[in-house]
Amino acid sequence: MKTNIRTLVALAVASTVSASALAAVTAEEAKQLGSTLTPWGAEKKGNKEGTIPDLAGPIKPPANFDPKNPKHRPDPFANEKPLYSIDAKNMDKHAGKLSEGIKAMMKKYAGFRIDVYPTHRNITYPQFYLDNSIKNATACKTINNGLQLEGCYAGIPFPIPKTGNEVMWNRLFKYDGYALMSEGMTGTVVDTQGNNTTTGVATMWIQYPIFDPKRTTPISADEPYEKIRVDYSDPARKAGEKLVVHDSVDMVNVGRRAWSYLPGQRRVKLSPDIAYDTPSPTGGGAGTVDEAAVFYGALDRYNFKLIGKKEMYIPYNTYKVRDPKSCPNSTAFATKNFLNPDCVRWELHRVWVVEATLKDGKRHVYPKRTLYWDEDMPGIGMTEGYDSANQIYRVTYSLPISLYDAPGHHSTDEWVTADLATGNYARQQNVTDTGGWIVTDAKPNNFFSSEALAGGGIR
Repeated sequence: MKTNIRTLVALAVASTVSASALAAVTAEEAKQLGSTLTPWGAEKKGNKEGTIPDLAGPIKPPANFDPKNPKHRPDPFANEKPLYSIDAKNMDKHAGKLSEGIKAMMKKYAGFRIDVYPTHRNITYPQFYLDNSIKNATACKTINNGLQLEGCYAGIPFPIPKTGNEVMWNRLFKYDGYALMSEGMTGTVVDTQGNNTTTGVATMWIQYPIFDPKRTTPISADEPYEKIRVDYSDPARKAGEKLVVHDSVDMVNVGRRAWSYLPGQRRVKLSPDIAYDTPSPTGGGAGTVDEAAVFYGALDRYNFKLIGKKEMYIPYNTYKVRDPKSCPNSTAFATKNFLNPDCVRWELHRVWVVEATLKDGKRHVYPKRTLYWDEDMPGIGMTEGYDSANQIYRVTYSLPISLYDAPGHHSTDEWVTADLATGNYARQQNVTDTGGWIVTDAKPNNFFSSEALAGGGIR
């Protein structure tokens, strides 16, 4: 019996080593980066049909863009018309390029459609991010069941991903900028009667310490890759509340740390529930915390399986829905059950498809999720979350744009979640009517501390 056990252990170890070797990127594979592949791993060439173009340079701002007012980014493609529209009547013709969640919405909601426009691939990253992405191809690796990183630099961790966890790490390390802020960031929920409810108005700061442009060293195993701070000003029940969240590269020993200030109690407290399937604070019951920005937080509750890459219709270059002249909130929220289709631009892009299934012994309101991530900007994506009966429960998609005034994108700062069980939908971090996100100077570390919340939290 002992011999058999030793044999089984040896076979298990050999299998693990073999799987690890298969997952590694060879030096020969890495040579594709900068030639047939971009430094971040996307295919440079478009598809053979010409419906996805070759990679292009940075986006050119329209003539009416005012650099002195970077909050307002007018649509550079305002003169383009949809190539075609897809709804329940013709969805079968396009089924292979539609997510299951979008098909479910078309079947359930009369009037829901997507308008498909010409595809544009205008990507811009700072040089350090590109250089580090190429380094990472052979240097960066996951350890501890994919929950920690080792030997990684501040770029795309896995430009040639071989596993689902690697694709998810790419999403977490997407580049929107070093430091960003927004005033008047608003959460809105629309119910089945078409009534709009404001769930929160705040000033928000997002900072990515790993993307300090002066940095030259690898990322430390336990440092935070993202810090956010949210100061609420409205509605009255939330005015004065503050929240700080730190997400660590080490998801095993550190994970997420969050603190909140509640003016009624006049104290700062740890908030470990700001994670996973806790209802989102500004989602009005339509969405979980880790559904924010399509997926937000630790990877430890799911097994992530890489299904592959495919062409799919996703929201892209959604300048119109962010423009108070083109689609003010009164127009964007004029429809029940879904954001006004007139305001949302969809394009055909190549995406990585990842299936997430709940690990044994873990709990979550979504036992299964399917996630779709753009090959050019890995923060752009969609997801559908399934309930315990294996029915699609919620569908979430981002509303991305590229920046004019700096390298980077707004890929996860706005998103929509449609709750198919209730018919409600939420658009969180909506900035259309109050001003957009801007690139800003980095804040000192103590700005994102619990002490800073206590010092400023009086109303």
